[in-house]
Amino acid sequence: MNSKRIYFLLISGLLLVASCKKEEDASSRIDPNAQEIAPASPDAVAPSAQPTPMANPTTTATPTNPTTAQTTTTATMPPAKTTTMVFNKKEHNFGDINQGDKVSYNYTFKNTGANDLIISSAQGSCGCTVPEYPKTPIKPGKSGTMKVSFDSTGKTGQQSKTVTIRANTATGVETLTIKANIKGGAPAVTTTTTMPAQSQPVQPLGEEKKE
Repeated sequence: MNSKRIYFLLISGLLLVASCKKEEDASSRIDPNAQEIAPASPDAVAPSAQPTPMANPTTTATPTNPTTAQTTTTATMPPAKTTTMVFNKKEHNFGDINQGDKVSYNYTFKNTGANDLIISSAQGSCGCTVPEYPKTPIKPGKSGTMKVSFDSTGKTGQQSKTVTIRANTATGVETLTIKANIKGGAPAVTTTTTMPAQSQPVQPLGEEKKE
């Protein structure tokens, strides 16, 4: 009986020594500089996570970047260079001509400006008046000729026709005039229609009209 008790006490003492040694080892592993952490309070609210500020991206303007504002440039055409066109005269009267005559007159003009004179078109006021003009530029100080032909076929009396010229002058339009007095041709015929009078029956003398 005593031997069993002694054996039990011996075993208990060994276990106690082993337990103390473990506690010493655990204590030696604890960082002496570590701060004690207080237990969390049940009323404590977890701090909200603050968003990390994003770095401001730098956009490089390139022709292919769709977010880059595009600049639209409107091409402005320079104004056309103008000059001056001076005619020897702007009106010619052929005087008296016979119906059916085809007459013409050569207007002369001079480029008195500093730029080339360019005639873009010339057109008569009717098909009986046909102008012919230079198709090449007239240099400054040089002269040119414009022939205007008139066909009097089918016309009679006083006639006045115009030619409209478009060129690079200050106004852009110049006008010439031709006149003529056309003689001959059949005069206009005025036809008057007369209704015949109704005839009355003639009664013989001495006879009375019977009712």
